[in-house]
Amino acid sequence: MIFKMSMDLLMILIGVLILILGVLIGVAYLTLLERKVLGYIQIRKGPNKLGLVGILQPFSDAIKLFTKEQTYPSFSNYFSYYFSPVISFFLSLIIWMLIPYYFNMISFSLGVLFFLSCTSMGVYMVMIAGWSSNSNYALLGGLRAVAQTISYEVSLALIMMSSIVMIMDFNMMKFYDYQIIVWFLVIMFPLSLCWFSSSLAETNRTPFDFAEGESELVSGFNIEYSSGGFALIFLAEYSSILFMSLLFTLIFLGGYNMTLFFYLKLSLISFLFLWVRGTLPRYRYDKLMYLAWKSYLPVSLNFLLFYMSYKIFL
Repeated sequence: MIFKMSMDLLMILIGVLILILGVLIGVAYLTLLERKVLGYIQIRKGPNKLGLVGILQPFSDAIKLFTKEQTYPSFSNYFSYYFSPVISFFLSLIIWMLIPYYFNMISFSLGVLFFLSCTSMGVYMVMIAGWSSNSNYALLGGLRAVAQTISYEVSLALIMMSSIVMIMDFNMMKFYDYQIIVWFLVIMFPLSLCWFSSSLAETNRTPFDFAEGESELVSGFNIEYSSGGFALIFLAEYSSILFMSLLFTLIFLGGYNMTLFFYLKLSLISFLFLWVRGTLPRYRYDKLMYLAWKSYLPVSLNFLLFYMSYKIFL
């Protein structure tokens, strides 16, 4: 009995390690895809020297970043400065546990609540990273990022509430059962657009990248980070982009099923994140906050009431 339990735990551990490895490789090649896409949008090639058409470039970047000398500001709060990127990266990886992979993994019956808890924790890491650097630029970037992320978490939670009302369950895997005939994208199209742009703001992507607005903030909350610390912040951001793409596919594009079509949908949504970066200019900061509180909040609340009445009278 004890042997069987230990074998089960070992298999879960191996499953988790495979998952983390898969996410890290996915993130590495997402960065390469981004550089290639931006290159072709700007009529140039992007990385194409290292390996076949630049396929080894992400590993070269990783080795370069993690072998550089770790520097830290003299007046920084060392422990919080050092550990906030690590915890940020850990949080972005732990959210991936939410998706059961049909082998040796934990199945979440309250996956939505777990997702909201983990994304809320990510805000603290940005705030601590900005504050502990003891730099004015980093603090300003951190404050802006926190205000932005909190604003868009409200609309994300309300949009998610509408989809939960449709399935009446907190388990992410139930979305597949309810979308066999018609995708939620069809019946919740305006909400899906709100969700996508809120995801852009949540992951600090263009046109909402105020946390690292180079033109006015000199890179924002991560200005004092270099080498490994910067690489971990970078990995956390791209991991959350992949996860938000997965979540969009899960909620609006037919749910989770391990087919090639599912992965193609996931790749398309990830590509949209990169495409938006290449084509849209940065928003003005006050317009961004107005968008969250004056547009998305009323829209998502109205749709929530509509879907609740729809479920009651159905």
